[in-house]
Amino acid sequence: MDYNQTLDWLFSQLPMFQRVGGAAYKPDLENTVKLLNYLGNPQEKFKAIHVAGTNGKGSVSHILASILQEAGYKTGLYTSPHLKDFRERIRVDGQMIEESEVIAFVGEHQSTFEKLKPSFFEMTVGMAFEYFAGKKVDFAVLETGMGGRLDSTNVSFPVITVITNIGYDHMQFLGENLEKIAEEKAGIIKENIPLVVGKRQAEIDDVFEKFAQGKKAPLIYADEHFDLRKVETREKNRIVYDTWFDNKLYLEKLESPLLGNYQSGNLATSFQCIELLNQYKYVQIDKDVIREGVASVIDNTGLQGRWQIISNNPLTICDTAHNPEGIQAVVNQIQETSFENLHFVFGMVNDKNPESILYLLPNNATYYFCKPDIPRGMEAEEVQQHAFKAGLRGEVYNSVKHAYNSAVNNTGVNDLVFIGGSTFVVAEII
Repeated sequence: MDYNQTLDWLFSQLPMFQRVGGAAYKPDLENTVKLLNYLGNPQEKFKAIHVAGTNGKGSVSHILASILQEAGYKTGLYTSPHLKDFRERIRVDGQMIEESEVIAFVGEHQSTFEKLKPSFFEMTVGMAFEYFAGKKVDFAVLETGMGGRLDSTNVSFPVITVITNIGYDHMQFLGENLEKIAEEKAGIIKENIPLVVGKRQAEIDDVFEKFAQGKKAPLIYADEHFDLRKVETREKNRIVYDTWFDNKLYLEKLESPLLGNYQSGNLATSFQCIELLNQYKYVQIDKDVIREGVASVIDNTGLQGRWQIISNNPLTICDTAHNPEGIQAVVNQIQETSFENLHFVFGMVNDKNPESILYLLPNNATYYFCKPDIPRGMEAEEVQQHAFKAGLRGEVYNSVKHAYNSAVNNTGVNDLVFIGGSTFVVAEII
């Protein structure tokens, strides 16, 4: 099989949550353990940094990987889902896994896959771990796919675990309230391994404290130690921060190409992890390296889709936010942005609660409703019907590209086009 045939086999034979939803969800780690045993347990051959959370886990993973790369450590990065190319999920020092490696892995193990019947995610984790072990990485930064306790990445051996925050997402699998969701995320906490939590949330702090105490895991809240304050600047392609650590200036005029206001919390969480890695003598990373790692995060890791400006004429921005907390952060920043008219290209997947998101969206926009090109995509007509109840008005389009092109064609000189609602809508535009 060539690369495209290999991907066709993977997508058709292995159930993929991103495409089909719950049918791909495995309620335990038994299959993952069997698969990794068969592969010789490659996860035992590198140090992991394991990152979970409702929002921000992808950004934190990319930031950490970039800083470690700048410090000279060979760094694996495992993330999901991919936007354009399957190989985005598995990187070493920013370089995607080679097509030949994907072909060879599937070809070598195809008969075993047909017996074990792993999910797409389980197979991808196995591929990533074998690749990282073969490349002899110093660290692998691992983003959980969903939850934590039952996520296939949870068989790794972390030196630090990270939980960015807790919000409402995937409730049909993780629980219907924040406490239950937090308990699932807390399932990544390991015996005596420090846990960094991005921010205090009064309603769930006791969950993390109970789990951490039970595992004798030191617990550190990043927002109690780090504070990033935006410095006024005319720069349009970066945000400048003064960064404080325990009330002392830590990094003055730190330049970040991550333009989402919400990224300040992800940067703080990442810096707290680096401080702990230094403290436990896993690394020696100074502040100049941290500064360069942040400045180069997009170039080093290929991070996309987070408040990403894809055109300045008209101003066109996309963001992969897809749950209430993420959407609210995006809407807040839209309201801070200067424009005359707002054109909103919007689509969803069908296992989300549309009302929880649509009522957060601005009602002074023209909407272009569309369906992402995956089986899980919600029909554009259905999105429009839900949106109408929320006071939002717009037309239905037969594809994301059609919706986007129509929005761009309708803009005036000072208008804003925003694309969002689903990772998979953004993926079709980038």
